[in-house]
Amino acid sequence: MHALFEEAGKFHAGRILSETDSSAQVELDSGKRVKVKAAALLLKFEQPAPAALMQEAHRIASAIELPLAWEFAPEDEFGFAELARDYFSASAPATEQAGMLLALFEAPHYFRRAGKGRFRKAAAEVLQQALAAIEKKKQVQAQIDAWAGELAAGQCPPAIREQLYKILFRPDKNAPEYKAVVEASRATHKAPLPLLQEAGAIGSAYAFHWQRFLFEYFPAGTGFAPVAAPEPPQDLPLAPVAAYSIDDSQTTEIDDALSVQGLGSGRVTVGIHIAAPGLALAPGDALDQLARARLSTVYLPGHKITMLPPEVVQRYTLDAQRANPAVSLYVTYDEATLAPLEQHTRLERVQVAINFRHDQLDHIVTEDWITDPEVSSENTPQPLLDKRQELTFLYKLARQLKAGREAVRGKPENFNRPDYTFRLTGGSGDEPDGSETVAIETRRRGAPLDLIVAEAAIVANATWGRLLADHGVPGIYRSQASLAPGIKVRMGLRALPHAGIGVPCYAWATSPLRRYVDLLNQWQIIACVRHGTTAALAAPFKPKDASLFAIISSFDATYGAYNAYQASMERWWTLRYLQQNRIGEVEATVIREGANGDCLVRADHLPLVLPVLGAQGLPRGARLCVKLGTVDEITLDVGGTLRARLDDPADPGDDGPVDDDESADAGGATLAIAVDVDEAPAPGTDNPAP
Repeated sequence: MHALFEEAGKFHAGRILSETDSSAQVELDSGKRVKVKAAALLLKFEQPAPAALMQEAHRIASAIELPLAWEFAPEDEFGFAELARDYFSASAPATEQAGMLLALFEAPHYFRRAGKGRFRKAAAEVLQQALAAIEKKKQVQAQIDAWAGELAAGQCPPAIREQLYKILFRPDKNAPEYKAVVEASRATHKAPLPLLQEAGAIGSAYAFHWQRFLFEYFPAGTGFAPVAAPEPPQDLPLAPVAAYSIDDSQTTEIDDALSVQGLGSGRVTVGIHIAAPGLALAPGDALDQLARARLSTVYLPGHKITMLPPEVVQRYTLDAQRANPAVSLYVTYDEATLAPLEQHTRLERVQVAINFRHDQLDHIVTEDWITDPEVSSENTPQPLLDKRQELTFLYKLARQLKAGREAVRGKPENFNRPDYTFRLTGGSGDEPDGSETVAIETRRRGAPLDLIVAEAAIVANATWGRLLADHGVPGIYRSQASLAPGIKVRMGLRALPHAGIGVPCYAWATSPLRRYVDLLNQWQIIACVRHGTTAALAAPFKPKDASLFAIISSFDATYGAYNAYQASMERWWTLRYLQQNRIGEVEATVIREGANGDCLVRADHLPLVLPVLGAQGLPRGARLCVKLGTVDEITLDVGGTLRARLDDPADPGDDGPVDDDESADAGGATLAIAVDVDEAPAPGTDNPAP
């Protein structure tokens, strides 16, 4: 005797070895013996053999017309053998009964299970809905197959092109467009990104990177709704100074300016004047919500997305030839020793005499020019000559401040790499489209004007951070426990030391037009100035305010993402620069071993890090001539091979410069694709410069 039984949702047939009222011992064709409960024994038969029965049952099940079987089925609960006798004949053999069982089991839209071997026909309206859903699923699958076929053939369907960024970076894995890409990727054995590239889905590499960023962070676009820039308080006193700012020519958000009073008197007062949108904007208002949504201005070569609407920026930027609302820190120094004597903060209007642009003046304001009155320069603008003595004092002070910080750090700051400026020409619109010609200009780090501005910002941020702490007013600080490897800069609410900069505490407060954290800290500083010892009660954000933690978390993530995007676009334009100027070789310096057994080098005269084959084992600082490989503008990849070593291995004096912060800069693509993730970490360091 043989038996057909169900086990774990599957049907098996075998020979009955023994049987009791509650169970049976059944031997399968494989020789395996199983104990089967009596309730699971659905059909007993003598002929044919178990394997033959199952084979014939599957054939019969595939031939059964389910609509007809549904018509034959009784309205009440029934067994599969009953329906087999109604459908086939009253003497339906075991093979037909087994075939009916398999057909009923595999058609839940027609018949739902009511027990072991028992079924109930679906209601007519339920059946129609199920059949419509099945038909729709078939059509969707047919569409997926058609799209996948087009992709495999090198053509991109319009529907997939429209969903390109969603498919790659934030996919709905149930969407047919996504499934088509996955199916085509498997069929062609290609990763999704190369597959879509070859199919022509990506028309412009620049547009790809730009739209990818907008999709992630500005899905509603980068524009602002019409807003009115609020007027600052009308009772602000006018400061008795003529200040001046030092920025790049492309800067429109001028946050800071400087002034000097008392030269030659023995007591010199340096004013650090910061734009004050916090005097008019208020936490929770419409402009605050806009700023909190963006958290920072986004910078990229040739373009930027401002944190605040242009009307607000224009009203509060420290433009020349007008009195601007400002939060001013005045620090008085002994003119001979440069020792600080006193300091105080004021809310006022500051007359800005001129906006200096360092990219127009760096070639004039050299260290020799600023320290030696006998050194002259042709075509020096008169406003610069008028401020020469003040700049000389500020530069002398900046060097002393820097030396003092380095003493706290325990070692000098080691920033040997130059800064680079990208200039785009030839564009046809307000935004770059990738067709522009790029020029990359070099600026030496620590140039006199840079150092003056950087040290002034550090003084303000450190002083105001301490002001908040002394008044018991919460602020957002940046801290670093030590300079040991792996100890990162962190944001928090405690006034802790910043070992990397060498100050007891450090609160960003000098860029309120460009960073939300600075704007928030400015609100708190204003409360300290206005309310003194009761500032903790009057400040917009109180101690232990939960929203501060949310702001820190959001800002940290968003600011890091913006910086990573800026770095990726600077790399894109660097690769374009190589192509536009047909540069096939670069001189470079080894910075560290790569992750894949290659060697990472930094180009000596370009902002470019790349892996190089053939340079394994060379020490940091070794200088090489590198032949460049193929540039990929989508993944931002370029590699190189060693052509020659340029330095003397026995003479460390001719090694290339390597900064302390080189360790984590991978310099490659940072492109996370949801269907094929390949993400490189983007490290963050705290640059002392504002």
